[in-house]
Amino acid sequence: MAAKIDPATPATPPPQELLRLYRSMLLIRRFEEKAGQLYGMGLINGFCHLYIGQEAVVTGMQAMAEPADSCITSYRDHGHMLACGLDPKGVMAELTGRADGYSRGKGGSMHMFSREHRFYGGHGIVGAQVPLGIGLGFAHQYRGDGGVAHIYLGDGAVNQGQVYESFNMAALWKLPVVFVIENNLYAMGTASARHAAGDELCARGAAYGIPGERIDGMNVLSVRSAAARALAYARAGAGPFILEMMTYRFRGHSMSDPAKYRSKEEVSEMRDHHDPIDRLRQTLTDRGVIDEAGLKEIDRTIKACVAAAAEFAQASPEPAASELWTDVLTEA
Repeated sequence: MAAKIDPATPATPPPQELLRLYRSMLLIRRFEEKAGQLYGMGLINGFCHLYIGQEAVVTGMQAMAEPADSCITSYRDHGHMLACGLDPKGVMAELTGRADGYSRGKGGSMHMFSREHRFYGGHGIVGAQVPLGIGLGFAHQYRGDGGVAHIYLGDGAVNQGQVYESFNMAALWKLPVVFVIENNLYAMGTASARHAAGDELCARGAAYGIPGERIDGMNVLSVRSAAARALAYARAGAGPFILEMMTYRFRGHSMSDPAKYRSKEEVSEMRDHHDPIDRLRQTLTDRGVIDEAGLKEIDRTIKACVAAAAEFAQASPEPAASELWTDVLTEA
């Protein structure tokens, strides 16, 4: 039987924390919108998976992270990097394949990395980041640094075999990891009901004694509260925890996906009534934290930051030809 945890939630965040959450989500949204524009202009090549609509998940999780924590995710990774505190200029430079990018222009959209910020990818193979993530959890446990590995995966990845091997090992060794399932209801173009048996993905760890919760991933305050519980559980040495974030991407799976498997009415309903940024904006104004003029000023500042990142990326040089031979493991 899965372990139990204290259902108590932390107090309502103070005004400055609410504003910080709002700025973080809005930065991700404006950054991704600009990335979509650059992709359309041919300045970003290859695949490009935008995080628009899912901003509350990583923002709420990172709000409760500790400095020693690590993060690993799949190829929809731009938002995660920004939420982890990486410079938008370096992220945009990597997207455009420039030398000043975080992977020196060789990783592109899907394979970004920053050891300095304890961000370990950006992985293009579905589910491949999960066993690597429990390796990060083992490292935290071995070093005794108090850190927890945040392992993000999509609803489609949950059906991969290596995910269950990872569940088993993480539970057996009581590793400090939190598995964050970003359930945006579609594995590429396949609805969850057609690819996943059972009602709740957060219950997939029950056979290993891993507790799980299903969370409203379109509400950053709900995510933040759940993150506090799950991270405290893992940090205390109790073992892994699963959070299933019910979220929704407003764009296609990637920039090349027309998303014809969803109706326009469905997308409009989610945009109009469940946008995580709009929901927090309403909370801010209802509580008198900020007025419309203040919100417009935040938006103006963030748009200027994103524009500067795009200009920086386009001015950055392409990687030198010699970079073809670096970071490549070869036999002697």
